[in-house]
Amino acid sequence: MANTELTNMVMLEVDGKVLVLNRKKKFCGIAFPGGHVESGESIYDSAVREFREETGLTISNLKSKGFIYWEENESGFTYFTYFYKATEYTGELIAETAEGEVFWLDKQELKQQNLAPNMEKYITMFENDFSECFCTYKDGYKPHYR
Repeated sequence: MANTELTNMVMLEVDGKVLVLNRKKKFCGIAFPGGHVESGESIYDSAVREFREETGLTISNLKSKGFIYWEENESGFTYFTYFYKATEYTGELIAETAEGEVFWLDKQELKQQNLAPNMEKYITMFENDFSECFCTYKDGYKPHYR
């Protein structure tokens, strides 16, 4: 793989509510917290770190919900987003960071929000028992779930 980027996203769900971030810098709209994996860091540890940086909360006992593999055919760029779900946390919520506003949302209201790009595909991963999803540029990023 010529150029590969590893990222993560975490859904924290407690009592029918999910913690969301209204992103304002990049990929604007409602999303779950997450970010990039740094050199020398496991994907799991990066998810815990990114979540803490974006929310102020420390999550634990993350459960894997699979990954999406994006492939840009023309440039050879590949992008992996690993998904985790958590139900346990400690700490005090930060209401807003440089990334955007952070708040609890009723899970039933999630799909009616102004979602960040591709969040509908990500929600599908969190709600089902798929292990992976593959999207390529040539088919308009149509998801292929497995």
